[in-house]
Amino acid sequence: MARRLLYPVLAVLAIASVGGGYQTVRESLEAKAYPAPGQLIDVGGHRLHMYCTGSGSPTVVLEPGHGASPSDFGWVTPAVARETRVCVYDRAGRGWSDAANGPQDGAHIAPDLHTLLERAQVPGPYVLAGHSFGGLYVQSFAAQFPDQVAGMVLLDSTAPNPGPAQPTNTDSYSFLRRVAVLLPAVAHLGAGRLLNPLSYGTLPPRSRDEARATSSTARHLASSIEEFLAASASARQASLLTDLDGKPLIVLTADTGNDAKHKSAQEHMATLSTNRVHRVAHDTTHQSLLDDEADSAAASKAIHDVVVAVRTSRPLAPR
Repeated sequence: MARRLLYPVLAVLAIASVGGGYQTVRESLEAKAYPAPGQLIDVGGHRLHMYCTGSGSPTVVLEPGHGASPSDFGWVTPAVARETRVCVYDRAGRGWSDAANGPQDGAHIAPDLHTLLERAQVPGPYVLAGHSFGGLYVQSFAAQFPDQVAGMVLLDSTAPNPGPAQPTNTDSYSFLRRVAVLLPAVAHLGAGRLLNPLSYGTLPPRSRDEARATSSTARHLASSIEEFLAASASARQASLLTDLDGKPLIVLTADTGNDAKHKSAQEHMATLSTNRVHRVAHDTTHQSLLDDEADSAAASKAIHDVVVAVRTSRPLAPR
């Protein structure tokens, strides 16, 4: 009986050893294959990675969604860089950025970004473009630093919620907390590569491979869960932005896979400014707005139009 019990234990140890070795080798090779393209800047206890390209004003700052990285803007970034300066960055724990202590909600992410831009000597005010959860963070940034915002683009953004925060002592939260604690050990065994459901197949090859490499690390997975646990707080904090003071705003909504409640929330976000346009990108999905070459043109066009509106001080015109 003892021997029969020992064999499964030895098998698990062998698999863990192989998985851990494979993950270590892959991470080492990927670190060499995909070095940080930008700067690592101390924002107070941890460093964030930022990469800026293109030239011109205003500077566009791209904010990825939940579980995403700047590589997910693989089609959008070069399109925007052809006409103005554009900066992408890794939030704490993502990509080349250090992990940070404390909650990862909009109240902490927005000041991190503000400090990063300041210390990187990227002058504002900025056109902020956020996709999905990133939309919450750019709205929090605008609420905290209104003078640093020239315009905004919300790309199928998660909607703010002024209601009370969800309780964090529920069984589901406790389970996710335990998962977050276990993730580093599990990810070091290569589980992140098996659990990642995204193929990134429609992004440019370099962006696709970068996204795949960074999304399976222990830091990235733990950071994603921390952001998810803080989602209720982030939605509440974003609701503090009630008026963009007439600054140009484009809300771009995917028309596939979204229910009536989502579309109504998108309409409501468009009321943040009197100088606004709400567009529906036909035959697009939440993710294809970024990772599909043809569909991402709608996102690039929305950013372009806000940049032009800022430069010319002319109101946005519906298409």
